[in-house]
Amino acid sequence: MLLKFQIAIATLGGIGYIPYAPGTFGSAAALIPVFLIAPSDGLLLMMLVPLLLLGTLASHSAETVLGQDSGSIVIDELCGSLIAVLFLPKTAGYVLAAFLLFRLFDIWKPWPIGRIDRSVHGGIGIMLDDVLAGIFANLCLQGWVLFSVWG
Repeated sequence: MLLKFQIAIATLGGIGYIPYAPGTFGSAAALIPVFLIAPSDGLLLMMLVPLLLLGTLASHSAETVLGQDSGSIVIDELCGSLIAVLFLPKTAGYVLAAFLLFRLFDIWKPWPIGRIDRSVHGGIGIMLDDVLAGIFANLCLQGWVLFSVWG
């Protein structure tokens, strides 16, 4: 029963079973609370901390059934997408740009994301490369915000 619950968390209630681009759908799931409730950055941080912990534990357990870093495990994409929008204006343009940049970095896996993806295993490895992809996307957009203010 506990393992089924962990798999449900890791797959975001089955989103990870979508046959085409489950990671993109997992990332898009983060857009729902951002657009519907427009959470403050403080609330996003309060959501992220337990999601990261829960995601790490659930992913680690789900891997035993679904396989190592299975594409069905998409809780990491949800967390990475939420990190990508932190401390940014929650306008449609910034949220969409954060989503697209996060997916770019998550798929492309530039250094050090790719190295971590290859060398860190288990739930921590599943989550960590997406956390970094979210940070990369966020930093790009923070630079854009600064450029638009000062430029």
